Amino acid sequence: MERDVVRRGRLTGERTGEMMHFLSSMNADRYIADADILVDIAHVLMLSRQRIIEREPARQLLMGLLDFYDNGIPAAAFDDRFEDIHAGIETLLISQIGEEAGGRLHIGRSRNDEVATCLRLRVRDDIVRQLSILNSLRQILISLAEEHVDTIMPGFTHLQYAQPTTLAHHLLAHEAVFSRDFQRIAGALGRVDLCPLGAAAFASTSYPIQRELTAEMLGFRGVLENTMDAVGSRDFALELLSDLSILMTHASRVCEELVIWSSNFARFVDLDDAFCSTSSIMPQKKNPDTAEVMRAKAASVIGSCTAALGIVKALPMSYNRDLQELTPGLWRGIQDAKHSTRLLVDMLATATFNKDTMAAEAGKGYSTATDFADMLVQKHGFPFRTAHTLVGKAIQKGTLDLPTLDTAAREMGLPPLSTSGITPSDISDALDVRSSIARRRAPGSPSQFAVRISLSSRKKTLDEDSAMLDERQTHYSGAIQRLIQDARKEAGS
Repeated sequence: MERDVVRRGRLTGERTGEMMHFLSSMNADRYIADADILVDIAHVLMLSRQRIIEREPARQLLMGLLDFYDNGIPAAAFDDRFEDIHAGIETLLISQIGEEAGGRLHIGRSRNDEVATCLRLRVRDDIVRQLSILNSLRQILISLAEEHVDTIMPGFTHLQYAQPTTLAHHLLAHEAVFSRDFQRIAGALGRVDLCPLGAAAFASTSYPIQRELTAEMLGFRGVLENTMDAVGSRDFALELLSDLSILMTHASRVCEELVIWSSNFARFVDLDDAFCSTSSIMPQKKNPDTAEVMRAKAASVIGSCTAALGIVKALPMSYNRDLQELTPGLWRGIQDAKHSTRLLVDMLATATFNKDTMAAEAGKGYSTATDFADMLVQKHGFPFRTAHTLVGKAIQKGTLDLPTLDTAAREMGLPPLSTSGITPSDISDALDVRSSIARRRAPGSPSQFAVRISLSSRKKTLDEDSAMLDERQTHYSGAIQRLIQDARKEAGS
């Protein structure tokens, strides 16, 4: 059984199985194992081109690494006897091609810059996937909004009937939030997309390495300059987890509404059976379990973010082993956000909205009372606060008919509204739900006029974001393809 080549020099004491398991990062390293092979290949190519190692050992190293790339990393590399996947891969390479060639893999670098590069490479791909899912989520919200421009529904504040709106207006509010999530995470991508390789332990190396070359081969947009910062900082992970926590908070709000809206109290939406469960004892039940679990996943991501902040907050520069404990939470946060938002897309796409129920509820709770107060201001010159008080008093008395309004006016020392030329028809027109919505034409309002303008704007922004993401994906995949092609050419395969 091969021994960890990293420990065989300075350390001789044997570890217990419990100790090896405690210190091993193997479970988390499975997420970066493929990235490690790419980083190794780029490093070897750089060492060869800088003439730091000879062509023959470089060729043997590349052949071994390409075998792992093509056929998968052997399971033995993930054994707990190795502290991490980096030591496992190096040990297996040496056992396969000999130390004369395999022992040169680690020239001019440390595990510190190696793992930091692998993390950024993997996180970069995860961010691209999350941004793609976010765009799908935004697209389904826009598509649903297009279908429901005329679908009237009640709007709420404090979960109380407030003013009528449309389902399109409501959905576009969520789309705007997820659009900002896209911008935040895309901004994080720019800060992730810098290469730490060449920082070594923290003070770089005396070998004539070319950091810009390895960064370019791996598709990074540049080098993370300060070598101590490169290995000792994890703010890219903190930023991403923070952004994902915000994203999942927003997803949780959508799920909360779906849970409420699908209840028998509201009956605004029917969720597809695939996203629901039934009771083991109550045969009539249809429970919105997917939305409920998704709400809980938001807490999980927030927990990962909080734990990561707690790990980093008191660490001196530069690298500390504590950072190893941050990584499992990073992967959990990324996975929970990715799976949740992907399912949210499908849950929304298969939902059925009950237009008639929404419309029937839209005018309840005096939801158009503000429109009547506005009519008193716009047509009859009332001060808004006077009109607000008058309408409030009438509602307190139980109705907004003309006799009740006249009574309220007299109590306030005002002439009866009937003497001001206000008729029952004026009242009914002011309180009409569809007219209320149609009157709201300012940018971002719920009227059909304003919503169609918003839809055009949101589509344009989504198209621009999608084009940017496509460009990034093409750049990254192209860089990795060129890296493998160059490695095959140099290996003679």
